[in-house]
Amino acid sequence: MTTTARLPEALAALRDAVATAPLGLDTPGSQAARRAARGVVEQVDDYLLPRLRDLDAPLLTVVGGSTGAGKSTLVNSLVGAHVTTSGVLRPTTRAPVLVCARADVGAFSGDRVLPGLARVTGGAAGQPQGGSGTLQLVPRDDVPPGLALLDAPDVDSVVESNRELAAQLLAAADLWVFVTTAARYADAVPWDVLRTAQQRGTALAVVLDRVPAGAAAEIAPDLAGMLERAGLSGVRLFVVEERPLVDGLLPADQVAPLRQWLHALAADQEQRAAVVRQTLTGALASLADRVAGVAAAVEEQAQAATALRQAAAAAYTAAYDGIGEGVRSGSLLRGEVLTRWQEFVGTGEWMRSLQTSIGRLRDRVGAALTGRSSPADELQGALESSVETLLRAEADRAAERTVTAWRALPAGPPLLSAADDQLDRVSPDFPEAAAAQVRDWQGYVLDLVREEGAGKRNRARVLSWGVNGTGAVVMVAVFAQTGGLTGGEVVVAGSTTAIGQRLLEALLGDAAVRSLAARAREDLQARADALLRYEQARFDVLVDSAGPDPEAPARLRAAAAALAAARDRA
Repeated sequence: MTTTARLPEALAALRDAVATAPLGLDTPGSQAARRAARGVVEQVDDYLLPRLRDLDAPLLTVVGGSTGAGKSTLVNSLVGAHVTTSGVLRPTTRAPVLVCARADVGAFSGDRVLPGLARVTGGAAGQPQGGSGTLQLVPRDDVPPGLALLDAPDVDSVVESNRELAAQLLAAADLWVFVTTAARYADAVPWDVLRTAQQRGTALAVVLDRVPAGAAAEIAPDLAGMLERAGLSGVRLFVVEERPLVDGLLPADQVAPLRQWLHALAADQEQRAAVVRQTLTGALASLADRVAGVAAAVEEQAQAATALRQAAAAAYTAAYDGIGEGVRSGSLLRGEVLTRWQEFVGTGEWMRSLQTSIGRLRDRVGAALTGRSSPADELQGALESSVETLLRAEADRAAERTVTAWRALPAGPPLLSAADDQLDRVSPDFPEAAAAQVRDWQGYVLDLVREEGAGKRNRARVLSWGVNGTGAVVMVAVFAQTGGLTGGEVVVAGSTTAIGQRLLEALLGDAAVRSLAARAREDLQARADALLRYEQARFDVLVDSAGPDPEAPARLRAAAAALAAARDRA
């Protein structure tokens, strides 16, 4: 394969797109997608970009396999010395060990390959240095130039970090030497790994270890048949019989075929380049499907985010409608409001205050001296409390509905668990905000009354009636549709409201009264909408913080298409 500057650039762009793929919501496919995305990024960083930039670098051969398969013993036996630890305790291999010729140490000592692992060089035989997150380099005179052997952790280790590191190292290999045993070669884990190698086009050899004496003629053909049926007929198969170790190493004749094959690859630049091309080409080709899977998972995230937002929007829209119904139905004219309205209109005090401006002034002075509130003030206070209660009830109901809906949706429960607030009720500052909005609304109504009374025809009458008194009746008129009242309340409220409305019409005119009530009602609904949208934002912020950018799937697919185009030009 020949490369141009454009292929590494396209690969780096794809890597960045995958690294930033938004997978923050816990959807059914999110965990697998995060692993897939991490695998793509690691393979690009650890293998693809370094190998594209240096096609002649030594052949990195990763020896991997299941727990207890004998990987470390095989590596030691191939080298002819104890360069990596083997034993009966599991997990045995904790930090990977890379053995190479002294002339090749420079190819692996920097961050060209596996840049995320710190390098530790040297160490006594059988005494690996470093730990998790390190790569021990062991330079040897008896390893041919052009070949490096890497002893990887178990692919099925009980330690998750070991399993993840094993997968990362295998993805960084030019050649896999996969070790399994006569007792476990049909297990699921080895075949999962082999299928991954096939999907990525990785150059592969299989070592069947610990074959009982005399059983190779039966077991090896069975494994070869399984490989052929899996589409891996071209894979080299090496058999190692179970014999006593010699100074902790496998008998020389048992590892000789594998050692000779590896040394021949190291010595033949053309063969070595063919292995590199196979793995490199396969890895690049595999990115299309892998990135497509990540893009599909991001789309799943977007769908989940949309469903969450829609659930919250529906709940708060229902609350808005509930407030509108509460305003229109007359249900707010019950209880304390009804009592204060009857006192305001039915006792005659308010009627007497209409007689003269002097009487109005006398009432105000008396109220100030005695500390008693005027009937208009008490009516406004009752209305304020009633409207606040309505707003609070509908906002609480919307929060509860949203939480209930989210618990039944993908990604909803984790977002709720991570939230600091108790989201099934209004936010702590809602009561104060609602009270402020209702007070401001009442002030707006009084401003409407002042505006309406500014004309010469109405000024004297409004002044004689009082802005507060007129405003109180306008506020009641906003809620004065008796659809929510029954029985005697209809008679009382309806009749008293009619008295007030007729008086308002006499003072200001029918059109003015309807206009005032309509404008006041619209303003109240607008304030209610603002309060509810503020409350809904608590849920929207949670989705926005974890949900994807709608353009993210398109960016991933565009990056994959650009890489494919660059490969075609290379």
